[in-house]
Amino acid sequence: MIDFSDFLRVEIRAGQILRAEPFPEARKPAYKLWIDFGELGEKKTSAQITDLYTLEDLPGKFIVAVTNFPPKQVGKFMSEVLVLGVVGESHEVVLLQPDRPVKPGQRVF
Repeated sequence: MIDFSDFLRVEIRAGQILRAEPFPEARKPAYKLWIDFGELGEKKTSAQITDLYTLEDLPGKFIVAVTNFPPKQVGKFMSEVLVLGVVGESHEVVLLQPDRPVKPGQRVF
């Protein structure tokens, strides 16, 4: 069990994907994403979401991500946030998303 104060230390925020590009250098199939987090600015990450999402599907899509992990080097790409998803029955990643548009950067609580 964790204390509620532990949960509050994790910054989970809504973002809107601005652009997506292939990431052919990744060990597992992935995309490079640039995401608008409002006042936090634009952050980039890589995401293994190629099973269900095409590059054309992603721009404009709202997502949920952890924004206060330290940056992580993924190959030659620096990942700044962790996009959240759930593994489906066929081992594909399903993105967690607000069901309506929200202001980028809003905190999940």
